[in-house]
Amino acid sequence: MVPELARVLELLEHGFASLRVLVVGDLMLDRYVEGEVERISPEAPVPVLRQAREYSRPGGAANVAMNLAGLGLQTALCGRLGRDVAAEDLRELMSGSGIDATSVLESAVPTITKTRVVSRTQQLLRLDVETRESIPADEDAALAERAAAAVRGMHAVVLSDYAKGALSPEVCRRVIEAARREGIPVLVDPKTRDFSRYRGSTTICPNLSELSVATGVAAHHTEALLAAAHELLQQIDVAFLTVTMSERGIRVLQRGEPDFVSPAKAREVFDVSGAGDTVIATLAASLAAGLGLPTAVELANLAAGIVVGKLGTVPVSAGELVGLLTRSPVVSSNEKVLTRERARARVEDWRAAGETIVFTNGCFDLLHVGHITLLEDCRRFGSKLVVALNTDASVSALKGPSRPIVSENERAKVMAALASVDLVTLFAEQTPLELIDLLRPDVVVKGGDYTVQTVVGHELVAGYGGRVEIVPTVEGFSTTNIVRKLTGGGAA
Repeated sequence: MVPELARVLELLEHGFASLRVLVVGDLMLDRYVEGEVERISPEAPVPVLRQAREYSRPGGAANVAMNLAGLGLQTALCGRLGRDVAAEDLRELMSGSGIDATSVLESAVPTITKTRVVSRTQQLLRLDVETRESIPADEDAALAERAAAAVRGMHAVVLSDYAKGALSPEVCRRVIEAARREGIPVLVDPKTRDFSRYRGSTTICPNLSELSVATGVAAHHTEALLAAAHELLQQIDVAFLTVTMSERGIRVLQRGEPDFVSPAKAREVFDVSGAGDTVIATLAASLAAGLGLPTAVELANLAAGIVVGKLGTVPVSAGELVGLLTRSPVVSSNEKVLTRERARARVEDWRAAGETIVFTNGCFDLLHVGHITLLEDCRRFGSKLVVALNTDASVSALKGPSRPIVSENERAKVMAALASVDLVTLFAEQTPLELIDLLRPDVVVKGGDYTVQTVVGHELVAGYGGRVEIVPTVEGFSTTNIVRKLTGGGAA
């Protein structure tokens, strides 16, 4: 269970959009060549790949930025790109994400590219194109100036260091000082041996191998390595270390506090490329929003679990996290009752994650076995069930002034407590047509006293490619009959 779940869902659905995060670091273009290996070359003992497709994705700091944009944050990027085709390709790939790349410096140094040759899910070879020349001093100074200036107005900063030259000690110092003046967190993904260049940051997020290089303690000596990490934490004035430990999850080391661990989330692993980018991006989004550290780490762990199940460098999306976090029985009834706008946002996230949305509506006054049967039948048609509930005023208009017996808030709470229901929202109109138009469910379900032609919105639903389903009613059960029994009138 993710702490602060209601707040997390609110942020994923629309709250992150008000936050701005800056990513500074090494920009790369990740290229992929995929195909099938069916034989060994007669020229040399190497596999022959029959190429099926080739594509590119943002890598390095650009992938961190893509993850932040995918979570819904306003994202700015600062780094270096060459004057070459790879830079043009990278800018084009990021163009639809809303990332602000105005602080990216045009460099005389070629754009870094990594080309992975893959058969099925197995990497056969990686070809890197990069220079080993030192970054010109004037470029380094210009990048430091741009990066420090870009910090203003941000809610968090990420330093994505792939040890390719963008994050010199001077750039790190200027950015961290600027962020501290703004009072915002700085998160670092390190690839260098010397963590002292990140002095004064909020957290550094190494994996065990990177931590081993920084401390000089072998990665397989876990206890000694963590002890050395605590000593390092004191030396470099960092609030905490966030250590990714593969199948052992994420461990947080804090000054003066006991460590805590977020266990790894069991998922099938296809490719760990970019998982660290997703972790630091999710942590940055969470800390920018003021979420607690345990919440931030748990959310980052879940996000990493999503991306390692994909092939290649692929960012996480808010919709994927919402889909994961709203699986029953994880979600409490309070987190299922949503306003109309939040209902729309959650349904959009579910749809983006591949869920099939089912919709039904009604008064549901004095819940009975007929209602339960209807709701369970609804679940046969999809993976997420939305229940639209008539407001009290709407029920009175339909059923008379003595109804409802149970208020709208109580009815919504009871409905949301059912395992078959994923979302409850209220509507005050005479019919749910406006709500159906807003949510665009894949399937609308009504009980057997309807026909498809008498269901409100059937033409609208058919028009956008959905469908209407009619399920049998359970005879002899109705709220009206229950009321008559309670008042001594007998069954109808």
